[in-house]
Amino acid sequence: QHPPYAKFLVIILTIVYDINIIQPKVNFRSRIFLKEGFSMYTIGQVSTMFDLPVSTLRYYDKEGFFPNLERKGNIRYFSDNELEALRIIECLKKSGLEIKDIKQFFIWVSEGSASYEKRKELFETRKSAVETEIQELQKTLSLLKFKCWYYETAMKDGNEDAINAMLPDKLPKNIQKLYNEGHE
Repeated sequence: QHPPYAKFLVIILTIVYDINIIQPKVNFRSRIFLKEGFSMYTIGQVSTMFDLPVSTLRYYDKEGFFPNLERKGNIRYFSDNELEALRIIECLKKSGLEIKDIKQFFIWVSEGSASYEKRKELFETRKSAVETEIQELQKTLSLLKFKCWYYETAMKDGNEDAINAMLPDKLPKNIQKLYNEGHE
C-alpha cells in the first residue's frame, strides 16, 4: 500500500515534468506566435541565436534577403523561413562568398526549379573551396604542433642541438609526420 501523500507527489512530479518538457530554450522564452503554429522571433532574439549584431540583420533585410519578413509597426518578426535563409547566408559567407554573390543565389532561388543546376554548382564550388582551405589549415596546424614540440623540447634540453641533429628526417615518428605535413 502507498502512503497517503503518494498520489499528491505523483501529481506534483507530473506537473514539474510537463513544465520542463514544454519550456522553450533559454534564449527563446519570449517567442511570439503571430500566426497559429508559427514561431516568430524579434530581431534581438535572432541576433542572440546567431551571435550576429542587430545591425547585420538590418543590413540583410535592407539588401532584400528577407522578402517575407513580418512587420508590426517598426518591429521585425523573423519566422523559421528567415532563420533558414540566415543559416544559408552565414554558411555561404563563411565559405568565402561575397554578399553580391549570395544575393545572386537568392535570385536563383526565386526562379524556382529552373535554377537547380546553378545552385548546385555554386554549392559544389564552395564545398571545394572549403575543402582546400581545410587542407591548408591542416598543414598550418601540423607546423604549429611541430613548433610547439620543438620549443618544448628545446626548453627541456636547454638548447636546440638535439633537435637540429634529428632534422629533417630523424625525428620521432609522430613528430616526423607533423614536420612532413607542415613542410609539404
